[in-house]
Amino acid sequence: MTSVVGPDFIVIGAPKAGTTALHAALTQHPEVRMSQPKEPKYWLCDDAPPPAYRGPGDAHSQQEWLWRRDDYERLFADEVQGVVQGESTPFYLWHRAAHRRIAEGLPDVKLIAVVRDPIDRAYSNWMHLWSDGLEPVADFEEAFALQDRRVADGWAPFWRYRDLGRYGAQLAHLHRFVDPERVLVLRYRAIVDDPAAAVDRTCRFLGISPGMVDSIPRDNSHPFVEPGWRPRVLGPVVRAGASLGQFVPPQVWRRASAPLISRLAGSAAAHRPLLAPEARERLIPHFAEDIAQLAEVTGESFDDWLSTASRGSFAQRASQSGQRTQVTRS
Repeated sequence: MTSVVGPDFIVIGAPKAGTTALHAALTQHPEVRMSQPKEPKYWLCDDAPPPAYRGPGDAHSQQEWLWRRDDYERLFADEVQGVVQGESTPFYLWHRAAHRRIAEGLPDVKLIAVVRDPIDRAYSNWMHLWSDGLEPVADFEEAFALQDRRVADGWAPFWRYRDLGRYGAQLAHLHRFVDPERVLVLRYRAIVDDPAAAVDRTCRFLGISPGMVDSIPRDNSHPFVEPGWRPRVLGPVVRAGASLGQFVPPQVWRRASAPLISRLAGSAAAHRPLLAPEARERLIPHFAEDIAQLAEVTGESFDDWLSTASRGSFAQRASQSGQRTQVTRS
């Protein structure tokens, strides 16, 4: 592939690991211009339409993929002196072919990988799809176990609750194509616990002024939907509507579905439960070997991810972090 007119940097992943929050924070920086749309997904394609994924809502969401080179290059055509341009597609970290395409098409690009405890990430991934009415299975562990069957049935990458969190293997493969000096690995907990420092670290990596953004907007957490009559009755309606939504522009279905998805949660969103320690203990073996590989690749310990303690959503963690800060200051 010849060089592409593209961004100076890309937030490459992982899904449900704080990429939306980091994207929003960088958007506030005067020396940064982030793409619209946020997730072009161009490097997931090979200058051809995306695969015809068949999971709930997949055909609808694929309408937003930019697979034509001209459309992608147009996002970054207007260069401004002293301003770096970026995009955020959190599936690039997982997608092996995207590593090669990015390396060939953008030989000088800088990449930012945000990593989160893979079990918390998978639980948040399931929660997102469940609360949107797209995930038909009300039990997280049961849905987690269905990944291989769903992949075989042609479901899109976002349904890979297990594989999207295997960052060690992903980064090891990425480093075969991109100099590790051009890859920043940022922990989700840094974004939550000390957002200003996390943004400043990112700015120094990008070669722009630190100290310009002192907060990160909360990520795109969805309200929890209690299992019961609402998802049983409204969930199939949402999934049917999302299937029909492939025949209209994406914004049409988004507007039409908003009231329905809101009704899923009821008048007051239920408290989002933490994943039980017993569930985490059963899931740790799926990630333990990769966590060790991630430590080897990055030179940083991730042993805290082997704990049976769930850390909760962005809002729950931010609240806990704020309480710790108040205690320290007092």
